[in-house]
Amino acid sequence: MSDVKYAPAPVEPPPSYETTASIPTNPPTTKSPLLRAPLPLDLPVLTSIRGRRVILASASPRRRQLLAQIGLSNLSVIPSTVPEAFSKTLSPFEYVLQTATQKAMTVYSAQIDSPDGEPALVIAADTVVVSPRGQILEKPRSEADHIAMLKGLRDAVSHKVYTAVVVMAPLPSARDPGYALESTVEETTVKFGKDVSDEMILSYVRTREGADKAGGYGIQGIGAILVDRIEGSFDNVVGLPLRPTLALMEKVLRDDEDLVDEFAEAEEEE
Repeated sequence: MSDVKYAPAPVEPPPSYETTASIPTNPPTTKSPLLRAPLPLDLPVLTSIRGRRVILASASPRRRQLLAQIGLSNLSVIPSTVPEAFSKTLSPFEYVLQTATQKAMTVYSAQIDSPDGEPALVIAADTVVVSPRGQILEKPRSEADHIAMLKGLRDAVSHKVYTAVVVMAPLPSARDPGYALESTVEETTVKFGKDVSDEMILSYVRTREGADKAGGYGIQGIGAILVDRIEGSFDNVVGLPLRPTLALMEKVLRDDEDLVDEFAEAEEEE
């Protein structure tokens, strides 16, 4: 018996009811117009780094996709290879912040003198799912562990997702430490539906979508069927809160510009 394949999603959105009523019974055959991609965001922070080297210190395809949505599609993806060995006894806030900072610092240090050129920005992030008892949840170790993890999240009704973002940029001087670094930690509360059945959990687990994700589910995919609502940022749960990330980018690049102005003023005084 051959595997059942999903039918591809339609390219065109469904017509409105008003449009449907005006369509003749046998319309002439015409080619559907291609949907035009949206124009890129015209923000100074994005314009200033266009064509420059931006590194994403993460192998996450979801973070890369989120950055592509705001126009950062030509990224160098260089994950940190240093083991994430921080103690789970740390608070979730401290754990994600230290992990994301380590990722950013490791990749920045390795790439600052790269033959590919000095990076304009290094962006790193780390996301954890935390049970109501404060336990930092890992990726499920087996199908049985996966089922138990999701049942626990359902029965607890709500849990927290924390994402730390760290952005680094080199400064134009040798002034210690030679870089600007800014960070933030964002929190979102996720509530699973009370009516999520054991059968639904088992069916989701067997899609294997959540097998490689901390907490065992992907809210941006099929895992959305488990979620009743969230309080906070959706993209934070996916793995990268975009507005806070843009704010960090603006801040580290502004630090760079402020130092340039300071040096220019000092030279004029001399």
